Amino acid sequence: MARIRLGIVGLGQIARSQHLGAIAAAPGFELVAAASRQGTLPGLPVFTSLGAMLAADVALDAVALCTPPQGRHALVAEALDAGMHVLLEKPPGASVSELGPLVAKAERSGRTLFTTWHSRFAPAVAPARAFLARNRPRSVEVVWKEDVRVWHPGQDWIFEPGGLGVFDPGINALSILTAILPEPIFVTGALLSVPANRQAPIAAELDLSDALGLPIHAEFDFRQTGEQSWDIRVETEAGPLFLSSGGRTLSHDGRILVDEPEQEYARIYRRFEALVAEGRSDVDLAPLVLVGDAFMLGRRLLVEPFQG
Repeated sequence: MARIRLGIVGLGQIARSQHLGAIAAAPGFELVAAASRQGTLPGLPVFTSLGAMLAADVALDAVALCTPPQGRHALVAEALDAGMHVLLEKPPGASVSELGPLVAKAERSGRTLFTTWHSRFAPAVAPARAFLARNRPRSVEVVWKEDVRVWHPGQDWIFEPGGLGVFDPGINALSILTAILPEPIFVTGALLSVPANRQAPIAAELDLSDALGLPIHAEFDFRQTGEQSWDIRVETEAGPLFLSSGGRTLSHDGRILVDEPEQEYARIYRRFEALVAEGRSDVDLAPLVLVGDAFMLGRRLLVEPFQG
């Protein structure tokens, strides 16, 4: 089978730290072009926009969109109209409502649309889902705290409307929760801490539940210094289950079940290759819906200005 000729759009931190290496190691893909307003890649044509890349004399089958979520809708539509399969870095868009028409467009055009949630591809996620299918959860605690200056240096877009603020990493935890818990979950309350000079929260606390009344509490914070925390603890009828390091490790009752290196993006591109071959899309908006509900239900707490 011929390799999928791929163009990448956006050459920011996530593209360089994750996508480029995963694409280079993926036997099913050939990176043939990129689009970026400022970035360059040695040995590869780099265009100033997706439109310029699509109009150029470069044979393409698919694009990976690694731009900020604001403005993503137009890029996806443009790529699908040009006959491209489309992979979307998370979050898939700046709003929930903009994605439905894109799913329909992909279906009409026979192209693959893949909304990736990279944390779901962490090694502990599938084993945790299997464990919780056998052992009923009784409560869930999420602590997802990191330093925005380390992980998003100079990226002011993240605090603009549509940038999600602390939910940019927090949605990773929500993507894991919606993958491992046996019942659908929903937001029951939220507190959003918004800097006086910003539009999106720098910290948040969420209360969630399911139809069976499962208590879920999540704490997200972008102001963490020192040790970073990406942890989910589930109390179950068979003892505590603990996912740590963003889903890289899993322990039950203190016994390590999974402790593996990160391979999230390698698995994402294997999944994308399979979807293209099968002529299918994979679009799950549940994590983004939860974030939208948190904004709708959340009480706003004004906090000190933040300087990145």
